[in-house]
Amino acid sequence: MPETGLSFTAIDFETANGFRGSPCSVGLVRVRNGQVVEEASWLMRPPEGHDYFDRRNVRIHGIEPDMVAGAPRFGELFPEIGAFIGSDLLVAHNAAFDLGVIRSALEVSELAGPAYDYTCTVVHSRRTYQLPSHSLPFAAEAAGVPLLNHHDATEDARACAGIMIDIARRAGAVSMPDFFLRQGLQASHLPAYVPGTHQLSKATRDALARGTGTAAAVAAAGTPWQGWPSEGENPPPNPLADPRHPLFGQTIVFTGNLGMPRQTAKDRAAEAGARTASNVTRATTVLVVGDGFEPADLRSGRLTGKARRVLDLHERGQRIEVLSEAEFLQTLGGIWPRGSQ
Repeated sequence: MPETGLSFTAIDFETANGFRGSPCSVGLVRVRNGQVVEEASWLMRPPEGHDYFDRRNVRIHGIEPDMVAGAPRFGELFPEIGAFIGSDLLVAHNAAFDLGVIRSALEVSELAGPAYDYTCTVVHSRRTYQLPSHSLPFAAEAAGVPLLNHHDATEDARACAGIMIDIARRAGAVSMPDFFLRQGLQASHLPAYVPGTHQLSKATRDALARGTGTAAAVAAAGTPWQGWPSEGENPPPNPLADPRHPLFGQTIVFTGNLGMPRQTAKDRAAEAGARTASNVTRATTVLVVGDGFEPADLRSGRLTGKARRVLDLHERGQRIEVLSEAEFLQTLGGIWPRGSQ
């Protein structure tokens, strides 16, 4: 098969805590002519004042505070990160989160940053593959890309690159502009940021207001008692929500014990324009699973009744996406709710 003219840089961040402006690791993979040609990765200390390592995040990526104790902070590394990216289109799995990491980390570091065009392999996976979950491991498997160490930033960026290459080739695209043209899509855009000139992003404003990412804030939140979850009310979708949000227009059901009250989860989904429901039906498009669920659990049998119902409907042709609570939170800016553990 002849090489394509696909060129971009895939990127993946891991964060120290629930604030997306707390990067502790980044992986970058450069693609030229449909082939990986160069990789780079850094461990880093998050920006000062946002460098508390939340145990929930550590359980996901395995990066402990002492592993970055002697590393440069994000602000010191950003010139190297930016130089590697150059003017490339950025590709990420749940790209709004990873590009949000750049923006929020720049904001709290009081650093200027350039504009970036980007695209999201979750969006393209949903349009290309029929999967019970479009999380990175499932999409990578569908693309024929091995993912050996999920949540290692370089491994995840490499898998993301492979997914984009496979999807573009399936579309018959010879370049990324050609891919967008064939799909009737446009690249997304992160504007440039200049401290003191541009307003802080909503994610950063919310995090600063909550005190997210500090040991004191976590201690003040306490540990809520988690009994059998109450379904709560199903609020109406926010009619003023951004239609580009990944949850907008979805019908979402929650199952298992979440790290937040189920009512809070429903309220936040509805704020993003989603319709929430209490049971899986043929109208369901997304199931969010608590209890520490990982996508691999779809194959292990460690599932709730609602999740089994989803798999049954999926076998009958209904497209329902299964998300972990962490993936759900990423779509909402990555902020763990106050009081969650």
